Amino acid sequence: MRLTLLAAASALAVLSGCASVQPPSQALSHTHAPARNIIFFLGDGMGINTLTATRIYAVGEDGELTLDTLPESAFVKTFSNDAQVTDSAASMSAYMTGVKVNNNVLSMSTDTPASAPALDASGNKLAGRCGAGRPVAPLAELAKQRGMSVGVVTTTRVTDATPGAVFAHVCHRAMENDIAAALVPGGAGYNAALGARGLDVLLGGGSDYFTSTAKGGKRSDGRDLLAELAAQGVRTVSDSAQLNAVDSSAGTPLVGLFAPHDLSFDSMRDAAKQPSLPQMAGKAIGILANNPKGFLLVVEGGMIDLALHNSNARRALQETVVFDNTLKAAIAQMRSIDPDLKNTLIVATADHDHSLLLNGYARRTGKTTPTEPGVLGLMRRVDNNEIKLDADGAPFTIIGFGNGEHRVQGSRGAVPHLTSAQVSADDYRQEAVVRTEPGYETHSGTDVYLGAIGAGAARFGGTIDNTRVFELIKAAAGW
Repeated sequence: MRLTLLAAASALAVLSGCASVQPPSQALSHTHAPARNIIFFLGDGMGINTLTATRIYAVGEDGELTLDTLPESAFVKTFSNDAQVTDSAASMSAYMTGVKVNNNVLSMSTDTPASAPALDASGNKLAGRCGAGRPVAPLAELAKQRGMSVGVVTTTRVTDATPGAVFAHVCHRAMENDIAAALVPGGAGYNAALGARGLDVLLGGGSDYFTSTAKGGKRSDGRDLLAELAAQGVRTVSDSAQLNAVDSSAGTPLVGLFAPHDLSFDSMRDAAKQPSLPQMAGKAIGILANNPKGFLLVVEGGMIDLALHNSNARRALQETVVFDNTLKAAIAQMRSIDPDLKNTLIVATADHDHSLLLNGYARRTGKTTPTEPGVLGLMRRVDNNEIKLDADGAPFTIIGFGNGEHRVQGSRGAVPHLTSAQVSADDYRQEAVVRTEPGYETHSGTDVYLGAIGAGAARFGGTIDNTRVFELIKAAAGW
C-alpha cells in the first residue's frame, strides 16, 4: 500500500508541476527588488458587476479588458469602521493608511467621529469643526519621507473624498476648502508632512475650492490658493493645450485644475478645455519618473461613481472603459521606462461597489455598437431572440439597479413599453427596485476586484481587507 501511495504522489507531482509540491515557505516567498515606482489605480464605484457589464459593452462576453489581463488578483473587503457599506472617504483612507475609519472621515484615526461642517461666512457648509481624533500617515507622506515624488490625478475635484484621502486629514469629506489648503506649502492649513514642496503633480477639477468667493469660488477666507502656489514657483495650468505644453523633463511641481467642479463625462468632454484621464496620467508619469528615488502616483477614475449614482449605466461603462484604457497606456509607458517592471508596482482596484446588476437570463449580445445596444439593451430570450416580458407583460432591460431614481409605480404594463432606442440612449437611467431621490443610487457592500502587475504583485491574492492593501504595497516597496 505504501508503494502505491508513493507512486500516486509521484505521478501527481509530474502532472501538477513542481511548484504545487513546494514547501509553504518556498511557495509563499517573494523575491524581487523593492518597488521604486508605485501606481495605484482606483476606479471609484467600479464593482464587479460594473466590470462585467463593461467587458460585454466594450469587447463582448468573451473579450478581455486590460484589468482582466493583470497577472495577480484578489478580492477586497470594503466595510468601514462604522458601516457595512463604505463611502469613498473611509475606503480610500483604508487603502492609503491601513486604518479603518468612519464613513466621511479622511486619513484620521479610528476614533475620529465624522463631524459635518458648519456654515462659513458665505453661507456654505464648508467650515470645519473637528473634535477628537488624530491624523494617520498615508502612503504619500511615507513616500515623501523617502525622497520620492508624489502625484494625484483624478476626473473629479482634487478635493473630493478619494483624492483628498491621499494627502489631507479632515474629520469630514465636505471640508473641501480645508482639503485644498492642505496642498499649499507654507500656507495656513498646509499638511507639513508632505515636505517643503508638497505634491509634485496634481491634476483634475475643483478650482472653486482654490478661489475666493469674490472671484466666484467657494473660499470665504479670501485666499487665492492657485496664486499662492504660483508665487512659490509651482506651474499652474487650466486647459489641455497648457498641459500638453508642459515640459515633462523639468522638476518643478505642476498643478492643473480644468473645471470649477468635477470634470465632464469623457463622452461629453470639450477636449480643448479638459484633458482626458490618459492624457493627465501620461503627463504625470513623465514628470514623476524623473526622480531617481522613484514615485507614487494615484490615478482615480472618479466619474464612474457619479454615473452610477445617477443610475446611468451607459455613462458608467464608458467611464470604466476610459479608466481601463488609462491603465493600459500607463503599463505601456512604464514598460518604456522599466521594461520588465522590475522596479514598478501597478495596482488597480475599486473603493466600493454599487447596486448595478445584470438581470437573467439574457442571450449573448456581444459588444455594443452604433446599431446594436448589446448589454445596454432589452432582455431577449436565448432560444428565439424575442424580447422577454415581465409578469406585467412589459419588456425590461438587461442592466438594472437595486435602487435608484427610476422606478415605475404600479404595473409596468400600464406605462408605455420600453424600446431599444430609448434604453440605449446616453442619458437613459435604468429602472431600480427601490426608488431614491434623483442622483442618490447607493453604494453596495460587495467585495471588489483588485489586479496587480510588476514588482511585488505576487503578494496580492485571496480575499483581503482593504487595510491589508496598504501593508502589501509597503512590503512591495520595502518600507
